[in-house]
Amino acid sequence: MNRKTLVLPAVIGLLAPVLAACGPTDSAGGSGDAIVVGTTDRFTASKEAPAPIDPAYAYDVGTWNILRQTVQTLLVQPRGDGEPEPEAASNCSFTDSGNERYACTLRSGLKFADGDPVTAEDVKFSIDRARSLKADSGVFALLSTIDLVETKGDNEVIFHLNSPDATLPYKLSTPVAGIVNPADYDKGKLRDGFEVDGSGPYTLDADVENNELVRAVFTKNPNYRGQLDPKNDKVELRSFANADAMGTALKDGDIDLMTRTMTPKQINKLSESTDSDIDVIESEGLEIRYLAFNTEATPVRSTAVRQAMAEVIDRGELVSKVYGSQAEPLFSLVPAGLTGHSNSFFNKYGDPDVDKAKSTLETAGVTAPVKLTLHYTTDHYGAATKKEFEQLRKQLNDSDLFDVTIKGAPWSTFRPAEQKGEYAVYGMGWFPDFPDADNYLAPFLDKDNFLGSPYANREIRSKLIPESRRAADRLTASDSLTGIQDIVADDVPILPLWQGKQYVAVRDDITGAEYALNSASTLQLWELGRGMGN
Repeated sequence: MNRKTLVLPAVIGLLAPVLAACGPTDSAGGSGDAIVVGTTDRFTASKEAPAPIDPAYAYDVGTWNILRQTVQTLLVQPRGDGEPEPEAASNCSFTDSGNERYACTLRSGLKFADGDPVTAEDVKFSIDRARSLKADSGVFALLSTIDLVETKGDNEVIFHLNSPDATLPYKLSTPVAGIVNPADYDKGKLRDGFEVDGSGPYTLDADVENNELVRAVFTKNPNYRGQLDPKNDKVELRSFANADAMGTALKDGDIDLMTRTMTPKQINKLSESTDSDIDVIESEGLEIRYLAFNTEATPVRSTAVRQAMAEVIDRGELVSKVYGSQAEPLFSLVPAGLTGHSNSFFNKYGDPDVDKAKSTLETAGVTAPVKLTLHYTTDHYGAATKKEFEQLRKQLNDSDLFDVTIKGAPWSTFRPAEQKGEYAVYGMGWFPDFPDADNYLAPFLDKDNFLGSPYANREIRSKLIPESRRAADRLTASDSLTGIQDIVADDVPILPLWQGKQYVAVRDDITGAEYALNSASTLQLWELGRGMGN
C-alpha cells in the first residue's frame, strides 16, 4: 500500500451520522460506469426527524454531503484555503464599509435540474424559508444576522444585516442557504423523506428501505451552470453497517473509495499493507471532539465540578491510547490551524493535576466522589468512541474524585435526548460549517445554539461575538476570539478533548481522491474520476 500524507488547507464542515449495509449493485467497482464510494453514515427519517435532507433542517456532515452534490449555493468553498468563491452567483461583495449590506448577482442561464429557471426570487424564497421554519436542528442560526433579503430584477439579491457579519459569505456557501424550487418545497413546512431537487452538479436517485436511505446515486445534471467541473457522470454513495464491512468491500473491488468513518486500527492496518492497488491518503482535519454539559443539571451545575474534570482529564493519554497519531490533544474549542486559536484550557489548567482538582472541589464545598454518567453515541462518530469513553471513565475514577459510569445510545435517540436536556454530561463532535473560528464558538455559545445549552454569557453574546464579526480581516478579530475562549476555559460549559486527522482509502485507478474529502469531512464527489493505476 502507498500511504500519502497531504498538506491540504483547512476547509468547511459540521456534525456526522451512520448507515445500514447495502449489497453490491451492477454499478459497483469496475463493473459499471459509476464510481462507488463507501461510508458508514446513516440517514434515517423518523417521527422526530421526518425531513433529514431538507436544506432548512439538515445539520450534520452526512446529510450535508448529500446536499452539497445536489443543491447549489451562491458561493462555494475553493479546493484549498481561501474565501468562498461565486457558484450560483457570478459575483458577490459587501457594498458598504460596515459589512452590513451584501449583494450577489446570479450567473446567467441558471436552471434547476428539471429545467425551470433559477431567479433571485428563488434565492430569497429559499433563505427566507429556512429562517422562518426555525427547524429544531438549529441550522437556521447560521442565518441569524440576516435581517432582510431583497431582490432587484431576476438576477440580483441583496442581504441587509441586523449587525455586521464578515463571515456571511462563508454561511452563504453552506447547504442551509441552498437554492430550492418553490414548486417543490413548501414555505410553511419541511419536505419529508429523501427527495431533493436543486440546481447543483448532480441529481439524486435515493434507494430507501424502512425509512433509511441505503444507497444514493448521483447523476451528472445536464442543466448545471456553475464553477464546479464534475470529473465523472455518476457516483454511488453506498453505506455499510461498520468500517470492517466497508474495508472488505474495498479490498474485493466492490467499492472504489472509502472514507468516514474508518477505525484507528483499520487505518493502521491499511497503511502497513503491501497491497499496491489501494492507497491511504492522510490530511489535516478540523474535526473536534468535546464533552458538553447541561449547566443546569445536578451535579454539573457547579462550575467547580466542571473545572475539576478539566484538571483531571489527560488529553495526551486519551489520544495516545485510543487514536494514536491520528489525533492531537485540543485545549480550546477552536482547533489549531485556524486564525484565532488559543490554548486557553492549557493556559488556565496546565498539565493534569489531581491534587489541584481536589482543592477546587473542596474550596467550592463539593463532596467527592462526584457521581456522574457520561453519555455517548454508539453509531455516529465511529467504533472508537466507546473505547474513548472507557478511557475517560478510567481517568476520572482513578482520581478518586469522581464515580463515573458511561452509557451509549444510537444517534437517533441520543441527539433528541441531548437537545431536551436529558443528559448532564455527553460527548459530541463537530465538523465546521465553514473554516473560521466563529463557527467553533457561536454555534455553542450564542442564542439558539446547536446544543440547546442553557449556558449564557452576556459578554460573549452581546460584545465579543458581534465584535469579532465586524472584522473583515480575521487577524484583527483574534483578541475578541481569544477572549471568548478564555471565558469558556473559566466557566467550562464545554470541555474540548481532541482534534482529528482525515483519511481516505482508495483504489489506485481513481483520480482526484486527494480532493474528495476536505478537512471537515465534506465529500466533493465531483472531483473523482477514473484513470490509470499508479
